[in-house]
Amino acid sequence: MHLPPLTWAYWCVLIAVSLPYVSSYIAKAGAFSLSDNERPREWGGRQSGWRARAYASQANGFEGLPFFIGAVIIAHQLGAAQEDIDLLAAAYVALRILYIAFYIAGVGAARSAVWALAFLVNIALLFAGR
Repeated sequence: MHLPPLTWAYWCVLIAVSLPYVSSYIAKAGAFSLSDNERPREWGGRQSGWRARAYASQANGFEGLPFFIGAVIIAHQLGAAQEDIDLLAAAYVALRILYIAFYIAGVGAARSAVWALAFLVNIALLFAGR
């Protein structure tokens, strides 16, 4: 099997795509049974505390993906320096990991600040082109 050469930014896209699933796993670990799989959204609606926040961070993770993926592709298309794209993409992933941690911990102000920074990283990606 031959894997195509991917930039670090494209690897970051793959990581970012997997983060909502990590949030879901954290929410469900030790509390989700096979019978819950019949109606997983109902299960999520019954959760509270950190499990509910972890489950909610999954939804936000999916919501943020289109902008990030688009920004990475646009930056590549506009000929931005690869090092800049890679650095910004890595920053986005790091911020999203912090976002999940703050969300689960219930630290709303820090979570919102990190979300805003990740949003600004996406904007920076859009304007990183030459």
